[in-house]
Amino acid sequence: MRPITLKGFDRKFVDDDDPWSTFTNRDEAVKRRAILHAMGAGPLGRVLELAAGNGSNSAAIAARALRLDATEGTESGTTLVARALEGRRRARALKLIVPAALPRPRYDIAVVAELIYYLSRRDMARTARDVATALRPGGMLVLAHHRVDYPDFAQHALHLQRAFLRGTRRRWQVRVVRRTGRWVVLACSLSKRRCSGAASSGD
Repeated sequence: MRPITLKGFDRKFVDDDDPWSTFTNRDEAVKRRAILHAMGAGPLGRVLELAAGNGSNSAAIAARALRLDATEGTESGTTLVARALEGRRRARALKLIVPAALPRPRYDIAVVAELIYYLSRRDMARTARDVATALRPGGMLVLAHHRVDYPDFAQHALHLQRAFLRGTRRRWQVRVVRRTGRWVVLACSLSKRRCSGAASSGD
C-alpha cells in the first residue's frame, strides 16, 4: 500500500468535487442511510463529524443535528463541505487535521467515516482518545469504514474499527447497523464507566 497524503486528497477535490461519487452512488446512499440510522431519529444535540470530505454526509447529518461541526483536513474539501451546508445556520465547516484539539469540549455524537485507515497507528490512537474524551457519558460514536483494503490506505482495513475502539480506552456497547462485503457501519454507545479496554465486535 502507498498511503495518500492530505495534498493528494486536496488535489482530488480540486480536480473533481465528487471524486468517489459519494453524492450520486447508490452504495454510498445506502451507507449514508445506515449512518443516519445509527445516529438516531433526532433532533440530536451537538454532533462532530471528522474528515467530512466533500460534505455528502454532512448535509444529511445537519438536518438532524442541533449543532454540527463538520471538520475536514483539506482546504478544498472544507470549501466543498461549506457549500454542502449552505443554509444550515447551526452547522459549520471547519478545517481540522487530526489528531488535534477538537472544536468543542463536549459532543453528544461523533461520526467517523472513511478516515481511520488513512491515519498512522499513532495518529489513530490519539484521535480515538480525543473523540472518546469529547463524547459525553452515554454519547454515541458512529463508525463507517471499508472492510477491504485499497492501495492508498496507511493501515489494513479489516478489524481496524475494533482497534480504534480499543484505542479509546473506554467501554462500549457496539451494534452492527449495516454490513456488506465492502463496508460496515457500527453504532457504539459510550458506557458511563471507564475501563482499560473496549468491548467491541462486528468489523
